[in-house]
Amino acid sequence: MGGAAVAVLAAAATRHNRARLVSLFYRVARGLHEASAAAAEEEKVGTRSRRRRRSSSSSLLLGPDFPDTWDHPPRAASRTLPPQVAGADYGCTATIIDGKSIAEDIRLHIAEEVHQMKNAVGHVPGLAVVLVGDRRDSESYVRYKTKGCEEVGIKSLLAKLPGSCTEDEVMDSVSRFNEDPSVHGILVQLPLPQHMDEERILSAISLEKDVDGFHPLNVGNLALRSRKPLFFPCAAKACIELLLQSGIELMGKHATVIGRSKVVGLPTSLLLQRHHATVSVIHAFTTNPEAITRESDIVISAAGVANLVRGNWLKQGTVVIDVGTNPVEDPNSEYGYRLTGDVCFEEAVKVASAITPVPGGVGPVTIAMLLGNTLDSAKRVYGLSD
Repeated sequence: MGGAAVAVLAAAATRHNRARLVSLFYRVARGLHEASAAAAEEEKVGTRSRRRRRSSSSSLLLGPDFPDTWDHPPRAASRTLPPQVAGADYGCTATIIDGKSIAEDIRLHIAEEVHQMKNAVGHVPGLAVVLVGDRRDSESYVRYKTKGCEEVGIKSLLAKLPGSCTEDEVMDSVSRFNEDPSVHGILVQLPLPQHMDEERILSAISLEKDVDGFHPLNVGNLALRSRKPLFFPCAAKACIELLLQSGIELMGKHATVIGRSKVVGLPTSLLLQRHHATVSVIHAFTTNPEAITRESDIVISAAGVANLVRGNWLKQGTVVIDVGTNPVEDPNSEYGYRLTGDVCFEEAVKVASAITPVPGGVGPVTIAMLLGNTLDSAKRVYGLSD
């Protein structure tokens, strides 16, 4: 065979081998692609399956249980005025909602009903308080409640336990009051020491004596529009009472509640919805809270952070209910501290149309609501309810 023929055959063999290699490469590549696609589909199915499994987990549906820990404004910031709100008339001064006066009227009415009850059945309402530990603020609140009972003729009892006591000892006190027919209302002063299960203790209070309104059934009935709880939580009830007594329209208004605790924030937001307000809730994880409050007709703050809400958080004409009672060091005060609210009063009073002071705003009305709940409980027991 000549050289030319050998060259042709060699070239043909090379093309044949190259074609075989290319064919083999594409087959391998196609196989890898198909395997990859199959694996991706399997992963997708597996992910969907895992998602379905995760969705069935109640803990994941409820979300992570993070505490609302607010960043306290630095002291320097509290002395610095914020930028003024565009269009706001800083020469105006808000109407002060006088909680003391409103509470006094409510107490007078309660005292009259207690007197009538004593004449009718020979009994008066009884309120029992369980106080654990020696927190200065808790002791102060209990004194106010005891004094309120005395003023309207309600019998008061106190179980004071050391902060080192066991949870069972607190439960025993609650059980004794549950079984005492002369006691119509029981409250456990919060907060409790950290080693105690707050929910377990509150749930042990008899539903019929839960004048604080924290029993799960009371809160659940409040959340359902078709239901009515036996008792409304006192601070939330006080917020709504202050608004109604001041002639503030709630229906259709945008109300923002700062804080979501079971004591104030949560029940207040639920009560506002009962009045057909559009409700926003701000908490420690809310982004740009001031942007939300600036759009609000009503702002109710219960965060427990002094001077959190500044004047530039509010739009002109907003109604402000300040639930915060925060002790701030004051060497000129008799006790070395003074109480201030969540809202910077000096700034807000120039922007809001109405505002509650601290003290003298929500606090007195909250105690009046507690006395009213205790009276209502006794009236049910003695067949005097409306």
